[in-house]
This record gives sequence, structure tokens and C-alpha cells, in this order.
Amino acid sequence: MTLRSSWAEDSRLPGDQVAPVLRSLLADPSSLDDGQWATLLGAQGAELDELCAVADSARRDVVGDELTFVANRNLETGAVVGSAAAASLEDLVAEAWTLGATEICMQGPVPQSEPADAYLELVRRIRATAPDLHVHAYRVPEVRDAAERLGVTPREFLEAARDVGVGTVPGTAAQVLDDEVREVLSPGGLSVAEWVETITTAHDVGLRSTATMLYGHVEQPAQQIAHLRLLVDIQRRTGGFTELILMPLLPENAPPHLRAQAVRGPSLDETRALHAVARLLTVGAIDHLQAAWTKLDDVALEAVLRGGADDVGGVLIDGSLRPDAGPESGRQLVPAHVGELAAALGRTTRQRTTLYETAPDERQTVLQKVFA
Repeated sequence: MTLRSSWAEDSRLPGDQVAPVLRSLLADPSSLDDGQWATLLGAQGAELDELCAVADSARRDVVGDELTFVANRNLETGAVVGSAAAASLEDLVAEAWTLGATEICMQGPVPQSEPADAYLELVRRIRATAPDLHVHAYRVPEVRDAAERLGVTPREFLEAARDVGVGTVPGTAAQVLDDEVREVLSPGGLSVAEWVETITTAHDVGLRSTATMLYGHVEQPAQQIAHLRLLVDIQRRTGGFTELILMPLLPENAPPHLRAQAVRGPSLDETRALHAVARLLTVGAIDHLQAAWTKLDDVALEAVLRGGADDVGGVLIDGSLRPDAGPESGRQLVPAHVGELAAALGRTTRQRTTLYETAPDERQTVLQKVFA
């Protein structure tokens, strides 16, 4: 695959190519073929503004004028298991509950030095400490690693994880669902078929998940559209996705073997166009589009919230016992800032649960007091 500093260098189209597709979109979105959707990813200027306005109107029709967020704490599996743990998992979970969390998100593999049953034992310990906390745990690579090390199938591991208290699984590690792109990003890594089989199995055993895309690296617009189409197809078959999260690949997070290729992050225009197209292409399938606030600057965050996104995800409570136990430590989103964003957008805020129900009043009160 030919590496490029940015896919969008090939996708920027003059307005006279984008305008006819916009007219078709306004007349009948279902009439657009994949090539036309890809054309919209190259929108700029007035055409991009119009595309985002259409997406924002669709957002309003689907979910109304709320800006939602969830109170969660992220934990890196390797930081809370065995000898690597500087503070007990129980203490970290109890602190998260005291600070108002409704969710623990845990990702990353159990180190090879630890027993594979730790994948399940960690969940048991979380649930024993705070039975009302929702456990959002284990990406597809961890599911497959756990299954292999335990000598069971991915389905059997997912059933066991569900039974000990996992509530949902992260849909991260989807990258771009194209084997050519995946081989460039992660040579020898999971194939599209393996990712799809594992996530649909999770849905089949009753574990819903997020849906994600990692964008702005070596992929082309057509591959982004194909990725979205595949997610919609999965959703129509399983109904298992809770939301879609589009995450730009930041230059500093590029895999070492790609850094020499001068991979740059996507531009603001690219980010706006992708979020708008994602909202419109997934209408009727995936209701919620999350803005990945930890990977967007303030300008981009507000722009995507004005162009189709309706949720800002988790506040990422760090706590004081072991702030670095989370993979994005130091990146807390203060609820008051969510309120300021909502006010600027003309929306109201709603603290939600992982499954988009309204958080219990008691949890909302605790969070507001902590961050007052």
C-alpha cells in the first residue's frame, strides 16, 4: 500500500464536484452511492458548512438537543494487576465510586507474567467493591488473548466475562476495517474478519459495545466509507453498538514504523466532513455520535458538535490514589465545561450511563459536588 502523509491530500475536491452530491443528499440521502459519500468527505468552504448543517439537523431529529456525557474512570489493565499495581484495585474502584463514577473502563492486556484468569478476576474484584458500577472492559485483542491463554473460544470467554460482571466491551482496535490498511498500521495484527467475528459474538452473548474508527493516516476516503458501511451492516444484524466514536490518529501516537512517513493529523476540514458524513450515513442504525474530546482541540470539538455529534463521552475521573493508572491520565473533563459547551451550542446537558439512560440522581449529585 502506498503511504501518504494524509489521505485527504487526494480527496480535496473543487466545489463544483461536491455541490451536485450535496443537492442529491438534500433530495434523498438514501440515493447516494459510496462514491458520492466519499466525494462529500472532500467538502470545503460553503459546501462543508452546508454538509455540517445537514448533519446537525439529522442529529437533532435523532437525539434532540441534549449534550450527553458519562462519569467514568479509565484503568489500564497492566497497571492494576499483580506486582505492577501501586494501589489496590479495590481502592481505585472505591475512590471512583466516591467521586461519582457510574462506569469503570478497563483496557489493555493482562501481562504474560500474570495468570490469564486475571482477566476475569479483575472484574470480580471491581464488582465486589462497587456492585452498581458498570464494567466496560476488554477490547477485541484482549478478548482473543484471554481466550487463547485460557484455552477456550472467544465466545466462551465473553460468556464468562458477562457472567462475572462485564456489562459492555470497548469497540476500539477497529482502526479502519480494511485489511490493507490494517497491515500497514499493525503488521501481523488482527484481520477485519477476526475483529468482526469477535465483536458480533460479543453482541450475540448480550454484551453491547462502542463502534470506532481511527482516521487520518494512510486510509483513503473510499476505505472510510466502506468502514462505516460495515459498521451499519453489523448494527442492522445485531443492534449491539451503543455509539460511534471517530478518533483521529495524532502524530505523536503514530506507530513507530510510520513516524518516518511524516504522518500528520487530519485537518479541521477533514474532521468536520468525516463526522458529518458519519452522522448522515448511520441515521437509522447508530443513534449516538461521540466527539473524542481527548484527541480534538477546543475548536475541533465545538465544530464536530455543531456538525452531527451529540455526546462527549467520559469525564475520565483520575482520583488521587493513582492518577496514572488510566491511559489518559490528566485529561479530566470537568462537568462545568460540558455545561459551557452545551450553552454555546444552545443545548442542555444530561449525565448518562454507559447505555445512555439518565444517571441516577444520587450519582449526579455526587459528581457535581466533587467538581463544584
